[in-house]
Amino acid sequence: MRYLSKAKTIGHARQAARALLSEETDTAALEADLLLSAALSVNRNLLEVLDTTELGPCQAANFEHLLQRRLAGEPIAYITQSKAFWTIDFQVSPATLVPRPETELVVERALFHCQSIENPELADLGTGSGCIALAIASEVSAAHLVATDISADALEIAKQNCKALELDNVSFSCGSWTEALPNHRFDIIVSNPPYIASDDQCLADKFMRFEPPVALIGGTDGLESIRRIVTGIRKHLKPRGWLIIEHGCDQGNAVRHLFESNGLKACSTFKDLAALDRVTEGRND
Repeated sequence: MRYLSKAKTIGHARQAARALLSEETDTAALEADLLLSAALSVNRNLLEVLDTTELGPCQAANFEHLLQRRLAGEPIAYITQSKAFWTIDFQVSPATLVPRPETELVVERALFHCQSIENPELADLGTGSGCIALAIASEVSAAHLVATDISADALEIAKQNCKALELDNVSFSCGSWTEALPNHRFDIIVSNPPYIASDDQCLADKFMRFEPPVALIGGTDGLESIRRIVTGIRKHLKPRGWLIIEHGCDQGNAVRHLFESNGLKACSTFKDLAALDRVTEGRND
């Protein structure tokens, strides 16, 4: 189907895309601009200036292709291969989860604890695009982080993001959860593991079906990966070291119980900007 057959200028194409996307998303104007700037290979800030410029055949074909992908449900981050998180634009791919704003709470809690630690050592389990680890590393130059993931493809994206940011305080390890950690203890371990139950209806959402199931599904109750991390975590933490984990909005009580039953103290759950339980932390006393 040709969506842009009547679009003669860049401005016409922009308006047509916004109208189509408005039926699919609440951020139609932003997404149309992101797709158009990608199709034209120009900065999004230039679209207003180019409003009356003729839309060439190749440009129209490129934009049409990207628009069709988005209307089919593919996340915009995969189409543009970029997603803003913290203060950074991260490269993403279908091998990585698309970073969510609520995950920034993990970064905030880690930075809070870093304030009282000289030269902190941290680990990020299941790093994906590297967004958590690299956001922390960019803020605390004295820190050293180990970022792990079971997916070699995801780890490659994280390495590329690290190189683009010119960070030299992050190393990478491929493996499953704590099995990928080197044989020493950390001040802080963070993770955004899969925490959606395998029968959760949200997995049928056409936007989520493009993301890697291994980064989304946490077993029958959503807690399988969190259990694997928490069990035995104390041997990977320094005395008074912290474990910080993102989880589902209805899992706060269950995650605190897991933390406490595995010997962690001072366990607290923090709410995201939507006032939903999102991150739980506990200390290795």
